[in-house]
Amino acid sequence: MTADAAHATASSAAPATSGWAATWTTSLQRPGTGFTPNWSERGFTHQTVRQVVRLSVGGDTVRVRLSNVYGTDPLTIAGATIARSTGGAGIRTDSLRHFTVKGARTFTVPAGAEYAGDPVPFTAAGLEPVAITLYLAAPTGPATYHAQAIATSYRSAGDHRADADGAAFTETSQSWYYLSGLDVTGGPAQSPGIVLFGDSLTDGTGSSPDANRRFPDALAERLAAAGRPRAVLNQGIGGNRVTVDSAWLGDSATSRFRRDVLGQPGLGTVVILLGINDIGISEVAEDPPFPVFAPYPEVSADEVIAGYRGMIQQGRAAGLRVIGATVLPAKPSVFSTARSEAKRAALNTWIRTSGEYDAVIDLDRALVSSAAPDRLNPAFDSGDHLHLNDAGYRAMADAIDLADLG
Repeated sequence: MTADAAHATASSAAPATSGWAATWTTSLQRPGTGFTPNWSERGFTHQTVRQVVRLSVGGDTVRVRLSNVYGTDPLTIAGATIARSTGGAGIRTDSLRHFTVKGARTFTVPAGAEYAGDPVPFTAAGLEPVAITLYLAAPTGPATYHAQAIATSYRSAGDHRADADGAAFTETSQSWYYLSGLDVTGGPAQSPGIVLFGDSLTDGTGSSPDANRRFPDALAERLAAAGRPRAVLNQGIGGNRVTVDSAWLGDSATSRFRRDVLGQPGLGTVVILLGINDIGISEVAEDPPFPVFAPYPEVSADEVIAGYRGMIQQGRAAGLRVIGATVLPAKPSVFSTARSEAKRAALNTWIRTSGEYDAVIDLDRALVSSAAPDRLNPAFDSGDHLHLNDAGYRAMADAIDLADLG
């Protein structure tokens, strides 16, 4: 390794450095086929990947967190930059900054590790899009990624980390790769951040791609419009379950809670919206429409509630305010049967009445059809009776009493 290279002596979670606050995050997954084509299984060789994300709050210094947590080999980053996005794969060159690890532009993240890079002077506002560009010269092997970004990532052959117009980035994907978070410091004083922890309804399935119309985006916009800007972090994975690990749908919520929630700096509140996949995927076990759902164990309402309790205990022990959200209906999708509806009713009764959460967001009552309380309001249904459209995700954010967020 040259003098311009360094090994990242990393841990599996971001260091809780004083003063840093997470402004954007995503939950990471094992390489896999997923619901849509992606580049995770093959990885990258002599290619540049540009990924555009939107900060929820701003600052004057940023650090980028990269993850090789599901990699089997060390990941060498031959060079990386951050810049303001101009749309698509374009960037503003006057904002371009190289980021480093221990002062080196070339660095290696060990297999199984995540690393936070060096602080980069970079003034950015809340709700501003930025582009992170990684040049991957050596073969990476399968890539740690987030399957359903609801945003376009761009790839080119060769080293184009500093290109402004994006013309070289001729390949696209709807996933994020290696990127786990951005942290800021030096911004205006504000309340501690909020992480929305969930499945595809948090991830944003059904919302408009490249439009930032997910539930967390809508909540960040609502807080900013109310003059109360706060970091809002999206830690949702499509298909994720409270109780079941899946190669394609992510580690179970209970097992990833420590990394995806407790590992985020500057956090004060977590909102848990999970459970529909535990009880719904149980109903498709005999005739699975998607191999991606495997495995298919029968999951009871009591098992899901035990998972809720474990996350509540972990969150409280870390000093977080823990909020529960009721489970939305799924009729007439394949997830909805008399058995799964009975389980959903049991989960929602417990969420509403147990008193174990610090507050409850009753999304079920806010988004159901007035004519059929076991179905989504048609105005909010993306069309598959499980996921929401842009208006539905906005309605989710609007259903929150901002005072409940702490």
